[in-house]
Amino acid sequence: MQKRLEGKSILVAGAGGIGSALAQRYALEGASVVLGDIDLPSARATVDAIVQAGGEACAVELDGAQEESIRAAVATACDRYGGLDGLHANFATLIDCDPQAGVLELPMEVYDETMRVNARGFFLCTRAVLPALIERGGGSIVYTSSAAGNGGPITQSAYAMSKSAGHALMRHVAARYGAMDVRANTIAPAMTLHPRLEAQIPATFIEWAKSAAKIKSRVGRPDDIAAMGALLLSDEGSYITGQVISIDGGTTMRP
Repeated sequence: MQKRLEGKSILVAGAGGIGSALAQRYALEGASVVLGDIDLPSARATVDAIVQAGGEACAVELDGAQEESIRAAVATACDRYGGLDGLHANFATLIDCDPQAGVLELPMEVYDETMRVNARGFFLCTRAVLPALIERGGGSIVYTSSAAGNGGPITQSAYAMSKSAGHALMRHVAARYGAMDVRANTIAPAMTLHPRLEAQIPATFIEWAKSAAKIKSRVGRPDDIAAMGALLLSDEGSYITGQVISIDGGTTMRP
């Protein structure tokens, strides 16, 4: 394994299936990782695995949609590791999950909560992290989005809107702060299967996801997202910014 993130400190906001894989990959690449999640025991379990493997990491309780919570996580990274070089914002609410609900049927409380967490949360994370990156002399922000933000889904309208809002935020950061050596990019997965999710969804849905992609042998894995994230956070990715990169087996194809 290359040590592309050696000497860097990375905040991963959001543990769980994808987030834990991100933290483990970044630590394996040499980064000092702060892993934050609203479920602190989940973050601690991942950090324990990282430390047992010889990596450097710590866990913090993090509600990415609460300004003081994300500020505290940034402060922890700066105090413990002397600064911050990158953020991977990876949390989301999936409350907008009714397969029968379109714009006419979606309850406004579901819409409001989806935007509060997914759109406002990424905005707050960005506001909290940018000063630390600028003080460091630059850095990288990676946002986890979804293929829903690029397509035209007939359901999950609030979720898709929240993800598209994240794309706009990413481009703003890339455009406004690029001169300060701050980069911003988005990874847009389609279905990304991990054990906890696999236990919750029917096999027919997995087969549908395979049929929608051009690669038919499997669906996405958290390691696929982590591999791209490691590049985007590293110096090897230092000329990549302002991009939405689809890791979806060809489910979407865009110019």
